[in-house]
Amino acid sequence: MDYLARESADLSVELWNRIDDAVIGTARAHLTCRRFLKTYGPLGPGITTVAVDGVAKDEVLEDGIGRIVGRTQLELPLFYEDFTLFGRDLDLAARTGTPVDMAPAIAAAKKATRREDDLILNGNKALGTDGLLTVKGSVKVKKGDWKVGENAFTDVAAAVSQLAKNGYLGRYALVVAPDLFLDLQRLQPNTGMLEIDRIQKLVQDVYMTSVLDPGKAVLVCAEPEYLDVALGLDLSVGYLELVDFNHTFRIMETPALRIKDPAAIAVLA
Repeated sequence: MDYLARESADLSVELWNRIDDAVIGTARAHLTCRRFLKTYGPLGPGITTVAVDGVAKDEVLEDGIGRIVGRTQLELPLFYEDFTLFGRDLDLAARTGTPVDMAPAIAAAKKATRREDDLILNGNKALGTDGLLTVKGSVKVKKGDWKVGENAFTDVAAAVSQLAKNGYLGRYALVVAPDLFLDLQRLQPNTGMLEIDRIQKLVQDVYMTSVLDPGKAVLVCAEPEYLDVALGLDLSVGYLELVDFNHTFRIMETPALRIKDPAAIAVLA
């Protein structure tokens, strides 16, 4: 079955390759959370839920019946973004060999990647899902003013120390809002180092994203036994419809953040 309905459109393989390159290339450049979180899947477009095992997962056998406790099912919602390529532009490209302008595809891909990062970091109230900053059970670290002294280094060190003390060892990733990222570019007196350089001695990766509200930051122990991103359908481009001789495409994915142990997350606020 051609789930993406590409066979319904009389478009060349070369054009589909250009569309895929534009969309997937943009996604790889702009997705933030997938840079530090492992992915589980893709499981297939027909998969609508995925299991999430908590730290207290166990199999209970009693009276000839076995059941798993501490396991929940998480919905894999469909996220989509549409874009249109004009039929006259495609005809011109086919006749003259000039490249098709992929700006509409790139713009749609940027919106799609932002939506995924927003789901992972902030959750989604409409879906009833939590993000890294909103889940209950995470560690809370009071954040000082990162424009002053070495508050940024002190706060991040406190968050790392708290996670390590609780047994969460591994790859640490820090995600910050743009204003905080700029605060980390200050040269520390008497050290000859930027604040971000000192922090990167504590954590492996520091990421900036505009998905976070100003002043927000979160540190995670990004090991897959604690957190990952489940995918039914990974970011893909399908053919939607032909309207007024113009071709409309749809970027689709079915992602969900699986938080298996919220104590592996430290929110700095």
